[in-house]
Amino acid sequence: MRDLIVAVDIGTGSARAGVFDRRGALLGRSEHPIAMRRPSVNHAEHDSEDIWRAVCAAVKAACAAAGADASRVAAFGVDATCSLVVRDGAGRPLAVSGGEDARWDTIVWLDHRALEEADACTATQHPVLAHSGRVMSPEMQMPKLLWLKRHQPAQWAKAGSFFDLADFITWRATGSNARSRCTMAAKWNYLSHEEGGWSESFLQAIGLDDVRERGALSAQTLAVGTGVGRLTPEAAASLGLDTDCVVAAGLIDAYAGALGVLGPFAGEPERLERRLALIGGTSSCIVALSREKKFGFGMWGPYYEAVLPGHWLIEGGQSATGALLDHIVRAHGAGGEPDAATHARIAARIGEMRAQEGEAFAARLHVLPDFHGNRSPLADPHALGVISGLSLDASFDGLCRLYWRTAVAIALGIRQILEALGEAGYPADALHVAGGHVRNPLLLELYRDVTGCRIVVPDSGDAVLLGTAMVGAVAGGIYPDLSAAGAGMQAAGTELLPDAARKAGYDRDYRRFLALSRHRAELEAMG
Repeated sequence: MRDLIVAVDIGTGSARAGVFDRRGALLGRSEHPIAMRRPSVNHAEHDSEDIWRAVCAAVKAACAAAGADASRVAAFGVDATCSLVVRDGAGRPLAVSGGEDARWDTIVWLDHRALEEADACTATQHPVLAHSGRVMSPEMQMPKLLWLKRHQPAQWAKAGSFFDLADFITWRATGSNARSRCTMAAKWNYLSHEEGGWSESFLQAIGLDDVRERGALSAQTLAVGTGVGRLTPEAAASLGLDTDCVVAAGLIDAYAGALGVLGPFAGEPERLERRLALIGGTSSCIVALSREKKFGFGMWGPYYEAVLPGHWLIEGGQSATGALLDHIVRAHGAGGEPDAATHARIAARIGEMRAQEGEAFAARLHVLPDFHGNRSPLADPHALGVISGLSLDASFDGLCRLYWRTAVAIALGIRQILEALGEAGYPADALHVAGGHVRNPLLLELYRDVTGCRIVVPDSGDAVLLGTAMVGAVAGGIYPDLSAAGAGMQAAGTELLPDAARKAGYDRDYRRFLALSRHRAELEAMG
């Protein structure tokens, strides 16, 4: 009996695999690191074959931990970051920065090499951009592809396939070139609500009229929950599974997390539309779902059926959150390598100092967290971070003060995005949190008290993997649709209610946050 699902979540630094049963219980989990290199400022690259090996290692270890025989696995599902994989006409890796080492064939999602190309796309003012918040981000695939065509013409001429990372994994697993509606709608300016999807006039306007032929990009996409095919013998052997295992169409990682926490409400649209998902890890995304098409400046989307059938998805985000806290630790003289133990030690000391100093703790430090641009609501990839209130304090306690106020700034940014989403017609009665931030008690407390929202933290160990498992369960025939999978595999959650007294203090911080943003704009305007 095939009653298990293998789910894979590929993040910025690792591939995680989980084995789930039909009720959503996580039976076994494993994680394997993936390599990333930074050849220059704003450039970041993966080796896609290294990622595939990490996926295989994680799946084998998770199945071993679960005691899961391959004959019981109905489906394999995958979500991934929106990184861009480039292959040649024979399916071999093609170096995205040129050179003889072809391994580095993947532009990482957070890579901002294509800032100028993104600006060029925005300058067209094409109607397609209405579904990208009216501003093109360098984290989308079209600017990255335009950069490749402009700066690496020899590599462009050799290209035979362009993949979103999740689609690359399903191709590697099945040999099928089919693409997911989720990945294409969200990151490729593919209009999933229109026949054929692609706007040829937009591709011509940005100088990528040959991208579909060059990248083997079809006019058709696969809905979430659809099977791409079955594992090839080679892939099955590498994963420790068998060739009767169905491979589900892939997802963007944040959207898998949104499904993991909002899936239980998929059959109740009125309740679903008043609940938002916050997926926090290296970066952060807030995802809302609606039966109506509603636009918002600086918001990605709305994308039709990017996750649920008949629903539009819109997203607001921050490009660096967990990555920003890591940066603060790494850059400070008292910091060092930002591993889990270091973050825990900082959090413990922050707790002690807050207890001693109360609201006065680090109160004169103010941060704008846009160290990697502002994705939402300003839609300014050129934005820079700001720290006001520094002294000569280079001690560990000084680091803790800066870390705390950076975390406060991240939460203030979330509040700003929630307000913008509310103005666009996406109210929030509750904010369901998924991703690595569920393991950071400081951030959870701040999300609750800074936003004034009811926070729901899933009791499941990994809501992102769970969302991908729900998709696999539908593709594998365990459930008939995503609503049934969401109801059948749902995980309970713990509610955190805001502290009204603390929120009053954060309201003052928010006014300062907005003032600091205005002052930054004034300085930039001086030229």
